[in-house]
Amino acid sequence: MAVTTGLYAQPADYVWNTQSKNSSESMPCGGGDIGMNVWVENGDLLFYISRSGAFDEHNTLLKQGRVRVRLSDPSLTGTEFRQTLKLSDGYTEVRLKGVTMQLWADVFNPVIHLELSADKAFTYELSYENWRYKDRPIRKGEGQQCSYKWAVPKNAATVRDSVYASDREVVFFHQNPLLTVFDEVVSQQGLEGVKSRMMNPIGNLIFGGKLVGNNLVYAGTSQGEYAGTDYKSWNFRAGNPSRSHEVLIALYTEQTPDIETWKNNLNETLASVDTENDRKSSRSWWNNFWIRSFIESDSEQAGNIARNYTLFRYMLGCNAYGTYPTKFNGGLFTFDPVGVDANQAFTPDYRKWGGGTMTAQNQRLVYWGMLKSGDFDMMPAQFDFYRRMLDNAELRSLVYWGHSGGCFCEQIENFGLPNPAEYGSKRPAGFDPGLEYNAWLEYEWDTVLEFCQMILETNRYADAEIETYLPLVESALTFFDEHYRYLASRRGNKELDGNGKLILYPGSGCETYKMAYNAASTVAALRTVTSTLIEIKEKRGDDDVFRWKQLLERIPEIPHRVLDGHEMIAPAIVWERVNNVESPQLYPVFPWRMYTVTSPDKNKLEVARNTYLYDPDTLKFRTSKGWKQDNIWAACLGLTDEAAKWTGEKLADGPHRFPAFWGPGYDWTPDHNWGGSGMIGLQEMLLQTEGEKIYLLPAWKKEWNVHFKLHAPGNTTVELEYKNGKVKKLVVTPKEREKDVVIMR
Repeated sequence: MAVTTGLYAQPADYVWNTQSKNSSESMPCGGGDIGMNVWVENGDLLFYISRSGAFDEHNTLLKQGRVRVRLSDPSLTGTEFRQTLKLSDGYTEVRLKGVTMQLWADVFNPVIHLELSADKAFTYELSYENWRYKDRPIRKGEGQQCSYKWAVPKNAATVRDSVYASDREVVFFHQNPLLTVFDEVVSQQGLEGVKSRMMNPIGNLIFGGKLVGNNLVYAGTSQGEYAGTDYKSWNFRAGNPSRSHEVLIALYTEQTPDIETWKNNLNETLASVDTENDRKSSRSWWNNFWIRSFIESDSEQAGNIARNYTLFRYMLGCNAYGTYPTKFNGGLFTFDPVGVDANQAFTPDYRKWGGGTMTAQNQRLVYWGMLKSGDFDMMPAQFDFYRRMLDNAELRSLVYWGHSGGCFCEQIENFGLPNPAEYGSKRPAGFDPGLEYNAWLEYEWDTVLEFCQMILETNRYADAEIETYLPLVESALTFFDEHYRYLASRRGNKELDGNGKLILYPGSGCETYKMAYNAASTVAALRTVTSTLIEIKEKRGDDDVFRWKQLLERIPEIPHRVLDGHEMIAPAIVWERVNNVESPQLYPVFPWRMYTVTSPDKNKLEVARNTYLYDPDTLKFRTSKGWKQDNIWAACLGLTDEAAKWTGEKLADGPHRFPAFWGPGYDWTPDHNWGGSGMIGLQEMLLQTEGEKIYLLPAWKKEWNVHFKLHAPGNTTVELEYKNGKVKKLVVTPKEREKDVVIMR
């Protein structure tokens, strides 16, 4: 539970009083762009090191090793054990044998600090462990961790790391060759003619770091095995007893063929460390992180939900400033895969659905909740991912179809091209080279529009500067306008239908309604993003607003249908087949917020509720598992009991010791799109907006107490305490926005 302090809540410590059995019982710790899984097993403190952007030549997101600390000094005799995640200050503390060990990551510099202290002088042993001490062939089934998935080239292997140890330090790094999976994909997809113009983020990439301790003495190497994976250990011992010891691990990532340049920059990172000031600034960042928003409750079920929301938000905060966004399939906190699935006894680098590959439908759920939590500074990592890929996406459109606009696919690599396995290696002759030859992914191009809308919303919420991202938004919209006019002109004489509207065919309602005509999810996306772009451009006084108003006129209406006497949103006008278990007919509710409990048009609300309550597919597909969004839709539609049920299931304790390690769901563990959808649903139960109005408690159970602070458009925050069915406190900042608040209770 969180503890209320003054006008805001600082989260309480999260504590374990017994040691863990293995890495699946680890605790997350991190900051900036570093994640560590931390656990104590058989008296040893262990932690994995992960960092944003550490992609190898096959686009696997590699961990950067494992550290083991052993308190072997016979003078240490304490029996107390306590492992604490100090959420308020963003670090982990372990109390073992009378020694206190604090582990934290600098939020502003890629440095890990390990500090050991006791009341009397002591010694300890430390090992750096690495399973990539040799080339590791990619085994059958293991290709899921990289871009090749089930189509791994013969003899493919993860190239070994370089590790060098001496007294006081060990240096470790992975160096990608110049030729990588990027080159394979460019060739596969017929883009070699424009290869020199394409962004390539993984060629000549070097990542790794240096572990250093002033009192460490090198003690040689040894071999071992953990969770079915063999490893090599570089071992150290403390040279002299002391009441305090400090170990630093500096990390550095750079795209350069010159290893000496990388080493020099790594050493500069290490030389810049000022432990006391860095600790102070990092803990101040975490303190302010919790001040800017929170949700807490002293009711039993709501309290557990709020606690797990808080633990998940902490995990997101650990990659606040990464070069790459927090991945939906585990983020920085994956652990040994046998802890998820005993049949997948691969290395700690393994996760399903790739490292540098983004499944956009899943990825979006990690970031939508950051608007209401006010974590706007964490969102550019996701926005920049798409911005960097824009040129490559536009080259696809130009080469394949001869028109402008960026084409972003669903299973997309970090260089903007479709995943090679999903693109298809056995494509029929003459098949459109711009399409993925894949029954799930063909014609699914609209998820980028959710990230475009997030960009625009950061401007509406926090007046964020979005100039650098507007070309992305405009290019994504341009693609749909130009591509569907292009397709129509190839079928017949007219580019538009008889009403002057775009013909969005062939299309796709998520991965589910295939070969769709005017899919509701695509129509809602285009209408919402275009309308919001016009609103922002008019506010800015841009002179190209008319162009976008013309586009808005060409976008068709959301399709409706009547089933058993109930009017509801249709998945599309028509479609050929149902291929998955998504409900895109409810996307006009979320993420596009065109039909909600706060909509002034109550007919829309009735139509949307009918869709939720009576559509046979939405009923058949309903669950709280993984990326499912039923909890969000129920909250947005003011269906309180449904919202409480599904959000309660979403944010219930996960299957592992750390309760926010959900999954694997449809993906992997920790399942961050499971947590993200839970986060969004909980927020929507508490606060929704429509125009200038702010609606509070639109889907909140009256018997649940709650105290929250969330963000709304217009640089507005709302803090509300609701207890025993009554509002006890309401603080709206700025105060003049109080007039816009409506309490729906």
